[in-house]
Amino acid sequence: MKNLLLESDPRVDQVFHDYPDIVRDKILALRSVILQTAAGMEEVNYLEETLKWGEPSYLAKNGSTIRIDWKSRSPEQYAIYFKCTSRLVETFKTIFKSTFAYEGRRAIVFKLDDEIPRQELQKCIKAALSYHKVKHLPSLGI
Repeated sequence: MKNLLLESDPRVDQVFHDYPDIVRDKILALRSVILQTAAGMEEVNYLEETLKWGEPSYLAKNGSTIRIDWKSRSPEQYAIYFKCTSRLVETFKTIFKSTFAYEGRRAIVFKLDDEIPRQELQKCIKAALSYHKVKHLPSLGI
């Protein structure tokens, strides 16, 4: 695995710190899957970690933004969000069917006690991080 240059906005750490204890580890686990997936992609050398809409967000040069968050109005779940105008979530639904729970065209949602299907999630993240190179492919290269 190559070295990935991660440029992280220091405000992201505060957002992670502010999550309730029961949620923090879950969100940090999603972050870890994103970073490990990016590090394993030959085409991703640089990843920006910032805040969009107050949520930890990840963007690669040829990718579509990925966000992760937990919301107090739905305390039993957390999610990984994708750009709703992309083909990402619709493609995930076709390929992975009931492997994940989905929220419309924008998110994969996890219950706090769910086991994350890591390999499948990595394929989703890879498609998002390379979206502008794979969006013309029928299944986004998955």
